Parts: sequence; structure tokens; C-alpha cells
Amino acid sequence: MTSISREDNKKKELYLYGPVPSRRLGFSLGIDILPFKTCSFDCIYCQLGPTPKKTIRKKKYFSADTIMSAIQDSLSTGKKIDYITFSGSGEPTLNLLIGHLIQRIKRITNIPVAVLTNSSLMMLQTVRNALKRADLVVPSLDAATQKIFEKTNQPHPSIQIRDIINGLIQFRREFKGKMWLEVMLVEGVNDSPAHIKKLKEAIHAIEPDKVQLNTVVRPPAQKTARPLSKRRLEEIRSQIGDLCEIVADFPKGEQVKTIENLADSIISVVKRRPVTISDLSDILGRHKNEVIKSVNFLLREKKIRQVRHENKIYYEPD
Repeated sequence: MTSISREDNKKKELYLYGPVPSRRLGFSLGIDILPFKTCSFDCIYCQLGPTPKKTIRKKKYFSADTIMSAIQDSLSTGKKIDYITFSGSGEPTLNLLIGHLIQRIKRITNIPVAVLTNSSLMMLQTVRNALKRADLVVPSLDAATQKIFEKTNQPHPSIQIRDIINGLIQFRREFKGKMWLEVMLVEGVNDSPAHIKKLKEAIHAIEPDKVQLNTVVRPPAQKTARPLSKRRLEEIRSQIGDLCEIVADFPKGEQVKTIENLADSIISVVKRRPVTISDLSDILGRHKNEVIKSVNFLLREKKIRQVRHENKIYYEPD
């Protein structure tokens, strides 16, 4: 029985992570439907590191039945889940099955489905149709000019920012759910007054329900990617208008405790994003002292490593 349980946990870890505390979505069960770092962008701020090879090729990367089995198993644990979120280690719209999976999830649960996308394929009607089945779509728009787009997001060479903006405008007209537009700002890269003015014009044309300003909180792919100050973020928020907000820190709450192997669970989380001890404690529902013991063990085993960013200590795969 033990070997079967471990195999099931490994299967889940391939496609699921969390529920993790999200600054926007409460406790979010992450669905990862791509091989690691399969993406159309190579964003300088990405917390997952550089993209080895950018792609815009869409295909069925994994079995839909296997992913759904992992989701059903996770739903049966009784953990608190506020959103089921397609995100993870790349651009989820590169998986041809995303619309099919959203549809199947909505048949088995009333938990809302969210999709976090870099917006790179929103000019395609097939992609927009797939995402229309979600309850919430959080597309990114970090640039309003091709020059700043290439500097910030380092996209696949076939992608043009004007096509992305037009795709987002069209999607907003077609989509009946909620649309929160995320803007990731990097100091000295896409935060100039002139560029913010152009971004505001694009946002006005898209008409999202919300605009969420973010900055480089976790260790980025390029060390030169620096966060904006809170004061500068407030200035930009005021300039963009009433629909704009700065993504706030997640209000801490209690998660249902699990009986999974703590070290294995920590490894599963850090594979997806750099995390602090507090993050791990919240995500896994364990006391910080328990987490620290397991983290120290994993450091000694060289399975994870410690990095410092903005005076905080994060843990990531070694």
C-alpha cells in the first residue's frame, strides 16, 4: 500500500501544486499542464529562471484523464481551495487540452476555475474560445510598445505586442467571466512615465475588470530585474485610475494539515516557485519549526538551496 501511495503522490506532483496561498486568489490549487519552462516568453523577472527554448507550438503535452484523476484526488482531501488555477511552469495556453480540462473540472466541482496567462496567444480565436470556459482569466500585459515588450518579456520572435493587445480587446468583448489584467513592473525597464502613459491607453482599450500592479517580489531570472518602491507603485496606480490596485500580501489563514511526507511536499512546492519558510508553513499547514527542520535536512542533502532576494531568504531546487 505504501508504494502505491508514493506513486500516487508522484503523479499528483507532476500536475498539481498546493493549495498555495496566493496574494490574489486565496488558497489556490495549481494545475501545471506543461513540461517545466515550456513558454513563449523569457521574461527577465521570471521566478522560474530562464526559458531554455521559447516556443509557440501548441500540443497535447499530457493525458487529460491522468490530470483529471490527480485533480479529483486532491479535491477529495478536504483542503481549503478557493480557486483551481491553471498556471505553473510555463504558458498554459500552449496545451491544446486546456479548454477541455476546464470543461471537465466544472462538471465535478463548483470551485471557480482561473487561468493565468502571459497573453501571448490571445490573438488566436481557438485560444480565446478555450479560455471562455473559465470563471476568471488573469492575462499579463507588461508593455505597450514592441521595444519595451522585447526588453521585458523577451518573446518568441513571431509575437508582436500589437497583436496581443488586439487579442485582449477582442477577448474582453467575448468573455462573460472576470478579467483581471496583471502588469509586472521592473525598475528602469517598463516603468518610465512615457511608457506608463502608453500602457494606460492600452488598458483603457482592453477594459478589464481590474488592473493589478505587481513587481519583482521573488528572485528573478536576471539579477538586474529590480522591484519598484511602494511609493512608485502608488504613483502608477493613481495614474492608471480607480480600477487599478497593487497586489497585496496574502492574509494568513489556517490550512487543513496534511499527513504527506513533509520533505517531499517541500520539494514539490519549491519546484514551482521560490518560497520562504513562512510561505511553506502556510502552504503545507505545518508549524514553522517543523518546516525549518525539514528544510535544513533538504539543504544538507543538497536537494534545495537558499537564496537571498530583497533581504528575504528563499528556497529553490538545487
